Amino acid sequence: MPCPPARLRSLSLDHYLHIFSDAFIGYARWLAHETTHPHLHNYVYWLLGVSLVVFGLELVRPWREDQGRFRRDFWLDAFYLVFNFFLFSLIGYAALSETVAAAFNDLLAAIGIDNLVAVEIASWPVAAQLAAMFVLRDFIHWNVHRLLHRVPRLWEFHKVHHSVREMGFAAHLRYHWAETIVYRTLEYIPLAMLGFGLDDFFIVHIVALTIGHLNHANFALPIGPLRYLFNSPQMHIWHHARELPRPHGVNFGISLSLWDWLFGTAYWPSDGRDIELGFDDIEEFPDTLPGQLTWGLRPRRRHP
Repeated sequence: MPCPPARLRSLSLDHYLHIFSDAFIGYARWLAHETTHPHLHNYVYWLLGVSLVVFGLELVRPWREDQGRFRRDFWLDAFYLVFNFFLFSLIGYAALSETVAAAFNDLLAAIGIDNLVAVEIASWPVAAQLAAMFVLRDFIHWNVHRLLHRVPRLWEFHKVHHSVREMGFAAHLRYHWAETIVYRTLEYIPLAMLGFGLDDFFIVHIVALTIGHLNHANFALPIGPLRYLFNSPQMHIWHHARELPRPHGVNFGISLSLWDWLFGTAYWPSDGRDIELGFDDIEEFPDTLPGQLTWGLRPRRRHP
């Protein structure tokens, strides 16, 4: 039996445990610093600030006036904000993903591949790099979103997001932690194949965050002809409709609606302000946090 390459043999378990430990401590320190030190590029305070601004729009000009100011499950979704954006990574996801990425790159190097860069755009102007990142990332997310609806096991995870019965900005934050793993795994290689020269895509993240909040908000946002480019609350509400003409859903766009119009998954028959939200068996879905966080991890019990 041939021996493995010397580089591969030199990478011991201790090497990856060290990467995991450093990444875990590094993320914990970053989160503690961001929480206690406000600054212009502070993601914690930008997340809170954008959330408060969009919530203010809901209070001033609610689209569905029969909803309470603090709609059904508002506080549950507020916890999802903290859990999905910060606690999940603190529990170990940030460290684990850093370790897996290092192991993957080491494996590539062991077989003679130094990097995955296929298109070098590091020399592009910063604005062009950010625009390319925004469009490519959104297209990847559109495709992953479609998978979440088409693959039965992934759909079980995605039901957490579709369990929202009254729409509001905080619904953007309600999603199963397994979705983070799916999205980050499937976007890793395509994004790695571009030689971005920027270390921080902070602006891209904040723009996508803001659009996502607005798409789920209880707020009317008519954007005219731009609706063929950008998503909106009036379009995205149909993605959450309980009754749809297509079994696997419609309007999968995250920030951009462009992909749905191009690939025939757009659906906007009328003003969907008061349509029923959810899915066929939503009555069986748990409304408690532990039940939702563990949903999809074990086979469902079918009633006779």
